[in-house]
Amino acid sequence: MNRKIDRRTATAREPGRAARSRQAVAGGRRVGASRGSDIDPEVLDALSRGDGESATLTEALAVDQYRLLQTVFPALPAEVMREAATASGLGILKRMTAIGALLWQALGEKGIALCQGHPADTVRGWACFMIGARPGLEVAQRLDAIRPLADDAHFGVREWAWMAVRPHLLASLDQAIELLLPWTAAPSERVRRFASEVLRPRGVWCTHATVLKQQPQRALPLLAALRADPASYVQDSVANWLNDAAKDNPDWVRQVCAEWLQGDPDDATRRICQRGMRSLKA
Repeated sequence: MNRKIDRRTATAREPGRAARSRQAVAGGRRVGASRGSDIDPEVLDALSRGDGESATLTEALAVDQYRLLQTVFPALPAEVMREAATASGLGILKRMTAIGALLWQALGEKGIALCQGHPADTVRGWACFMIGARPGLEVAQRLDAIRPLADDAHFGVREWAWMAVRPHLLASLDQAIELLLPWTAAPSERVRRFASEVLRPRGVWCTHATVLKQQPQRALPLLAALRADPASYVQDSVANWLNDAAKDNPDWVRQVCAEWLQGDPDDATRRICQRGMRSLKA
């Protein structure tokens, strides 16, 4: 049986491991490494075997995905594993996309369920890209499939969720916006945040959305619905959306914020506008 990450990870057992000791428990949760050189080898070994979850982005990026794939799906065909070995040398988004596509081809719908229920965040991330790779889905079906992963408890899985389906939503933009509007009223702040983050004009680690760089007003119904969201997690996404748009359409962003700030706006709206216009000159 694989040994799981000990959430009581030992503090410095020798002077050179003082930095790694920060990965011990703090407030009942493991504190992860912020630099690759500080990742405890035992923690990285466990993560690359699928035992436990990454605690930071640094840890998530350091996972040996080829080894993880071998551990989780030891019976995959040799050809799939050869292609996965090649994919392991790609940048992180291309790597996740490629492995998700390979798993979809090899395992189909059953594979999505297996990955989605796995305790490792990287494996659940593969489920996101399997949904992205699945052909023939209508936009509504793809959104329904990705929603549980968009609401995942792990920060990394939530990011993979929007990255995996973003190209499909941009290809059917008006329909996607209409379908995402109810998400802006969801009880979960994670789901509400997805509705904004997935269509950011520039986004992070993803291809820019040329259509929204040129026509940001098309997504205004989503942004307006979230302009007074009580969660800072959502507020930051909306503000970042506006900041993206301000790079190409500064006057539009100024106008939107001016309208939102009329009268007696909510504190959340003030925060969103302040952060959304942070790159604009006075």
